[in-house]
Amino acid sequence: MLADKRGKGFIAYTCLMIEFELEGDFIPLIQLLKATFLVETGGQAQAVVSEGLVKYNGKTDYRKRLKVKRGDKVEFNQTQIVIK
Repeated sequence: MLADKRGKGFIAYTCLMIEFELEGDFIPLIQLLKATFLVETGGQAQAVVSEGLVKYNGKTDYRKRLKVKRGDKVEFNQTQIVIK
């Protein structure tokens, strides 16, 4: 956790990293979000992707059927998923 004190306020930043071990050649983005328990349902996963809340390799990505492969990084809700 990083902390930054500015003026009279206090700001704390918390980030989490998940290493996801891929068993096949790829995993669809929606399934990855569910498999890492960042969302509860496929519908919720589709919604957060559609709303532009997910980053793929550092850029906002709106593709629900995106094939995530080894070496890729996905970010959502202050959590980074590294695909191994």
